[in-house]
Amino acid sequence: MDLDRHDFEVDELVERLKAEDTRLVALQIPEGLKIQALELMDRIEEKSAAKVVLAADPCYGACDLVHHKMKMMGVEMVAHMGHSQMNIDSGMPTHFIPVTYDGEPELEPVMEILVGHREMASQRLSDSMSEDSDITEEDAQDKFLDAVGRVAPLNGSKLGLVGSIQHLHLLPSYKEKLENSGFDVCIPTGGARLSFPGQVLGCNYSGDDDDIGHYLFLGSGDFHPIGLVLHTGKPLAILDPYTTEAREMSLEFIERILRQRFGLITMSQEAKSFGILIGEKPGQMRRSLALRMKRMLESHGRKGYLLALEHVGPELIDFYPVDAFVNTACPRIAIDDSVKYAKPLITPYELEVALGEKKWEEGYQFDEIP
Repeated sequence: MDLDRHDFEVDELVERLKAEDTRLVALQIPEGLKIQALELMDRIEEKSAAKVVLAADPCYGACDLVHHKMKMMGVEMVAHMGHSQMNIDSGMPTHFIPVTYDGEPELEPVMEILVGHREMASQRLSDSMSEDSDITEEDAQDKFLDAVGRVAPLNGSKLGLVGSIQHLHLLPSYKEKLENSGFDVCIPTGGARLSFPGQVLGCNYSGDDDDIGHYLFLGSGDFHPIGLVLHTGKPLAILDPYTTEAREMSLEFIERILRQRFGLITMSQEAKSFGILIGEKPGQMRRSLALRMKRMLESHGRKGYLLALEHVGPELIDFYPVDAFVNTACPRIAIDDSVKYAKPLITPYELEVALGEKKWEEGYQFDEIP
């Protein structure tokens, strides 16, 4: 993770600072790269007339902007590193820098997993088309049962090639290599929240398509892979450019997550009062959804309290005298951090299941911000 292997595009940033005669610039950097922050500040100040202030609070994505605070401090521009611009107004001049990493691991370690997943996807497609010989092939394709229990359309077994933003530059060459190895590959293009083909976010996997049967994700950690499998229900292989290691997001692991989620839903069914969390971050503020959850609770004779927070953590909400919480802020808070809370922390979909508005048997629905 050393600085020399990441392209922070400092020269390009400096040129813009000079062109716009910027005197005070703020750096906003994700947690995994903050160890490089002071060196970056030195570089920028040595090459330009600007002074640099680090927005040192946690930063979890391009939805997590600090512009209102920086304006009050007299900052003229924010350099937001490690993320791409979303479909939200940043409110002031902003320079987004993807921070690409130059590691290009060999595909060989992941090939066996991909071959197995292709066979799995092909078998699922075949099974969905042979369940009932009396229906048309088009109708049969709508009977695909995915890994999280949904009946979803499937009309192909293509390999979807995706990654986190630091590694997206690898996708075209990897696509060519995989096609030369006999795979039918596509780099999916998502919605307005995504800036680049093949990009996935923790809250958005809108590039999924019916003809994709399995995925290869280029990146590190489980954050994106968990969300991608919960959203698509399709087999997923992981190739980590930092370690060069290959692995898969196993169905057993996803099943453990689903059992945990169902347990929290069951606990919430008897709850009489709920804290409804509204995120104050610009790209997470889903006020209308929170109000809908409150009205739904009231229609079932339950009480809902709207709690607006910039940061969500056990120490900030556990003391409220409610029985459970519903999260409408970053969708990943309920999935990734639920074990940290003393009371059930569930998603809007999970509340609908707890209240009988939706059925668990119809398959899990991942909370997503479009």
